[in-house]
Amino acid sequence: MGEKSIAKFEVKFLQVLNETGKVDEKLMKGISSSLIKQMYENMILARAFDERALKLQRQGRIGTYASVHGQEACQIGSALAVSKDDLIFPAFRENSVFLVRGMPPERLFQYWGGDERGLDIPKDVNVFTPAITVGGHLPHAVGAGMAFKYLKQKRVSLVYFSDGATSEGDFHEAMNFAGTQNAPVVFLCQNNQWAISVPVKEQTASETLAQKAIAYGFEGIQVDGNDVFAVYKATTDALNKARAGKGPTFIELLTYRVGNHTTSDDASKYRGEKIVKEWIKKDPVLRLSNYMKKKKMLNSAYEKKVISNAERIVNEAVDKYEKIKPQNPEDMFKYVYAEMPNYLKEQLEMMKRDISERDNNIKDGKE
Repeated sequence: MGEKSIAKFEVKFLQVLNETGKVDEKLMKGISSSLIKQMYENMILARAFDERALKLQRQGRIGTYASVHGQEACQIGSALAVSKDDLIFPAFRENSVFLVRGMPPERLFQYWGGDERGLDIPKDVNVFTPAITVGGHLPHAVGAGMAFKYLKQKRVSLVYFSDGATSEGDFHEAMNFAGTQNAPVVFLCQNNQWAISVPVKEQTASETLAQKAIAYGFEGIQVDGNDVFAVYKATTDALNKARAGKGPTFIELLTYRVGNHTTSDDASKYRGEKIVKEWIKKDPVLRLSNYMKKKKMLNSAYEKKVISNAERIVNEAVDKYEKIKPQNPEDMFKYVYAEMPNYLKEQLEMMKRDISERDNNIKDGKE
């Protein structure tokens, strides 16, 4: 009879390296000097790739592109924690994750250039194809986790998405299945504050996104997403827990999308420059490099070497990408279905006629 409290919850916040360069040494266990250098080198490569991709898009050499600027710690810190046999499900902004996992960068340029052959992902990379549909890949990640559990494999499924995806039905369905099935899944939400032009405060009435996990029966934690050490630790802990049969974890990584949503967007239409400048001060690459300088792990010679090496890798990747023979346009009809339906056959014949007509006009000097 009467009222009583039947449920309580809390959401913890994790930060290891703060904005001034101070660290909580108790939380640095497992983060060696060699790993820190690996983090730094991958973050520099990710930014070099990103900057070149933006230039290529503006020059018309690739198509619409989604920048990762400002979110490097989220992606590098988590991807370095994942085991080789684990399976990653990316959204459309995870180029850094692909690079860490060993994806040839020229294939990423090829993909963003509109050539689907760029997504011929090497088997040992163990990253699924990017999901352009917001949130649509989360159930796939949970399904993979359920399969690992059924097969008694010590593998974990890790899925990347952003705050906008938490407003999709796919997100809630995936979370519910993960909870009820105790699936070995890590949900990595990069809360970059914007779902294109919609701010987080207009997407949810929840104080945090992490607390949404509580409703589905598992842990949610909020992490400083610009702190690569905290991201690595939170992801490692979640992976270990999943591998031990203790179920999924939801990690909300607080970060900021410094650039436009994609190269088709103009963020100045819906947000002010003041907030962007404040977040730039929290830049994850700058934070890590400042820490490394204090610890005498980063000097000008090493810094120049890392930057030069990243630029070389990116330049070589662009050269390789632009030497790839263009895809046969007939492929877009041939590989949609196992057996081509009549309406696609008609469209294929129409395209062939158009190409033949164009070639004849060129030959006759009419074009």
